[in-house]
Amino acid sequence: MAVWRTPGRWLEASRGGLAAATAIVAFGFLGSRLLGVARTAAIADAFGASPELDAYWVAFRVPDLIFQLLAGATLGSAFIPVFARVRQRDGPDAAWALASNALTIVMAATAALCLIALALAPLLVPLFAPGLGEDIGRGEELTAEAVKLTRIMLLSPLLLALSGMLTGILNARQQFLLPALAPMLYNLGIIAGALALTGRWGVDWGVEGLAAGVVAGSAAHLLVQLPGLAREGMRYRWRFDFGDGPTREVARLMGPRVIGLAAAQANFVVTTTFFASRVGASAISNLTFAWLIANLPVALFGMSLATAAFPRLAQQAAASDGRALVETVSRVLRTVLFLSVPAALGLALLREPATTVLLERGAFGAGDSAVTAAALGFFCLGVVPQAAVEIHSRGFYALGDTRTPVALTVGAVIVNVVLSALLWERFGVEGLAASLAISSWLEWIFLYWLYALRTGSTGAVLRDLHAIARIALAGAAMALFLGVALPAIDERGVAASWVTTLAGVIAGGAVYLAVAMLLRVREVEEARDRLRALLFRR
Repeated sequence: MAVWRTPGRWLEASRGGLAAATAIVAFGFLGSRLLGVARTAAIADAFGASPELDAYWVAFRVPDLIFQLLAGATLGSAFIPVFARVRQRDGPDAAWALASNALTIVMAATAALCLIALALAPLLVPLFAPGLGEDIGRGEELTAEAVKLTRIMLLSPLLLALSGMLTGILNARQQFLLPALAPMLYNLGIIAGALALTGRWGVDWGVEGLAAGVVAGSAAHLLVQLPGLAREGMRYRWRFDFGDGPTREVARLMGPRVIGLAAAQANFVVTTTFFASRVGASAISNLTFAWLIANLPVALFGMSLATAAFPRLAQQAAASDGRALVETVSRVLRTVLFLSVPAALGLALLREPATTVLLERGAFGAGDSAVTAAALGFFCLGVVPQAAVEIHSRGFYALGDTRTPVALTVGAVIVNVVLSALLWERFGVEGLAASLAISSWLEWIFLYWLYALRTGSTGAVLRDLHAIARIALAGAAMALFLGVALPAIDERGVAASWVTTLAGVIAGGAVYLAVAMLLRVREVEEARDRLRALLFRR
């Protein structure tokens, strides 16, 4: 039995229970994303979609890129499968030695990159956002502010790199609770910065208060996971051995993934920063707010399920159980689609009242809501493929193949850059959001096709397509219902938006579930059977 530390007691869960692991990870992602929504609302309330906030978002990109390239790469694709194989083959001592070595190397590499970025910040900021503040005559001022904020937030990647490695270690041991709590505390740190340090309570640091909140949240992200590491019995030893065999294996797997993560970050920066800075003042903030809202179902349904399933996929691959791996990927994919399709369609159709409900308060006015909602509608077109890419990528990673997902991610970036360059000037934020959605669909379609060829899973693909067709029909019925019902509501304002959003979510969800049951969608039938068993068990 695995044991999860909670305040004052232990919560026990079976190590082999994918459902328990998924529930814990989903709880973490849900809590984190709900706090993420609260964080977004707090930032919008304090700053609206101001040019100063544009400078903050630009500054955030450099530290985030450093973290994603190092800790993200090690956690996502390289460390967990190697750790699982070493522990299975050589025992726990060898596995902990690998963890110590990887932790030391990641820490040293992150510190080196942070120092380089600290020195080169005046060059990096204009590279990321060449048009920042130019259209309002504040280019030099806002660029200088972004440089200052970048240097403050460069403390966060070092803390998050260490914390990301702890997350990888604990997830490899199928401990999910403390890693699930860590992002919640990170968001709480930023919320505290937005509320306490931006003038609301007598201390006014402006956007620098947000930067301080990022650093505080990063520290909390690290500290909350330390008890779980102690519980697992890891004894950290300073090791810096590049010649270690398992470490070289991690580095070999990590290399292509670094390129893939760099490409994924480039996709995001191209859309929300580089071309957005050319669209005009506040476009960076409008696009970023829209992206944060659209990314909620991706994180809740794509990332949470894929993260929970990945340790099991790694174990199945280590045991050469290809049939079980294919079945796990197929089952998780169908669940991801069952949840993400109605979320994407509903969010797209309810984009205007939802944006009003979530953001329109304080400094964030109706004009900002309109621009953000327009971008949100096009971002929602990419929610389904972005969620599905999460599980198919991990299917490749479990097989030790990081090159295929990376190549497709790079291809998606190229498509996005070309489309963004063609569309930004004529269509503004909507054109940029649409470019990212189109590139996401192309990436997932080709990734799925290559995964099916690699695994020879024709039977699973046919089952998936059959399930996708039923889910699509249920989603279409929901969309048709909302498309007819929403225009009948002419009310405007925040109160009316609350009513419209809640009614749309409840009624649309009911229609989707009803049609899914009529079509005998397996996921809704399984949920119904589990609920019956829970209610009527004796």
